[in-house]
Amino acid sequence: MENEFFVDSEKLSPKALEKKHLLESDPKSRIDHMKYLPGMEIIESDVCENVIKQMEAFDYSVYTAKDVKAALHKDVCTIEDFKALLSPAAEPFIEQMAQRARAETGKHFGNTVYIFTPLYIANYCENYCVYCGFNCYNNIRRMKLSLEQIEHEMKIIADSGMEEILILTGESRSQSGVEYIGEACKIARKYFRMVGIEIYPVNTDEYKYLHECGVDYVTVFQETYDNKKYETLHLAGHKRIWPYRFDAQERALRAGMRGVAFSALLGLSDFRKDALATALHAYYLQRKYPHAEMSLSCPRLRPIINNDKINPLDVHEKQLCQILCAYRIFLPFVGITVSSRESAAFRNGIVRIAATKVSAGVSTGVGDHEEKYEGKECSGEQGDEQFEIADNRTLTKMYGDISSEGLQPVLNDYLYV
Repeated sequence: MENEFFVDSEKLSPKALEKKHLLESDPKSRIDHMKYLPGMEIIESDVCENVIKQMEAFDYSVYTAKDVKAALHKDVCTIEDFKALLSPAAEPFIEQMAQRARAETGKHFGNTVYIFTPLYIANYCENYCVYCGFNCYNNIRRMKLSLEQIEHEMKIIADSGMEEILILTGESRSQSGVEYIGEACKIARKYFRMVGIEIYPVNTDEYKYLHECGVDYVTVFQETYDNKKYETLHLAGHKRIWPYRFDAQERALRAGMRGVAFSALLGLSDFRKDALATALHAYYLQRKYPHAEMSLSCPRLRPIINNDKINPLDVHEKQLCQILCAYRIFLPFVGITVSSRESAAFRNGIVRIAATKVSAGVSTGVGDHEEKYEGKECSGEQGDEQFEIADNRTLTKMYGDISSEGLQPVLNDYLYV
């Protein structure tokens, strides 16, 4: 395991510290990461098998400049072409890839860029993911908003003009139960046209309940599709169960959700293979559920509280641009989100090429929007952030910057009838 992922856990109780050290040092102390836990729904689906078969067979060293040129000259990008575009052989062709990606984006999305904001309503977590600021062994300020506090935060955000919100929690059923999240979504529906959630994976009936509470789409980060690497990074908690997480988007679609989003956290494992698997996950589900809206995110590792050494390893902006362009060429119809983990300069550039959605007015902490949006000192407690952001532009600033690029900022394009 990469030692730089471990966080400083000062002030843990002796019992908790002993358990943490045991999980880190002895793989036999961990539960089987491929075996479902009681209560986890198992669905029959061939999507996982198809994705992993392609990922494991992906040898990106075999692709040549000739393969890349051939892929760029085809009207329809096949899986094999996509692999060539993700390979190191494609790096000298990023300008040509960007031109092709820009044309595809314009064809399917015009010159629009969608804007949303996330809202963390709790940061309690029962998982030990060694790279995440929320992990249960990281000594941070924990907080869960009451329903009154949630409404207060949402009203502040809505008053800024925002019309789409993404509700997030730490992964703790005991602190952030499905009913609690559902009530938050009901409140969100009063203030926003679009409501998404990024929470722990749940069963189909629970996704159906959340859909009835007003949720439009579900985002789940697989983190890494390499289940062997996944095992070394997720040492405890329900998140450790790799296949249950993989099938989350399909359960959400079966529950009636309008859309789902996919992502790997680039830098945890081989980023080229993770990028391939992420896109293929969306590709195969689109073939099964052609009515669904699919979108991809492309986040890189960022420093977290108690560990500022966590960074995206070998995934630099050049590689990130290559991946985003390859995504757009292979899946021209999907939405592509670039988060505030990336710099303002990078985001300004990539929305002119491949990305179609960005966040603004972002906080990855809990209970601080009054301070962030209105410049007032928060009257209540705040919870620590999940990771550091690189782009802290407000909605007004983001809207103006997008407009200055000759693009059309969009806050909502969906009407309920």
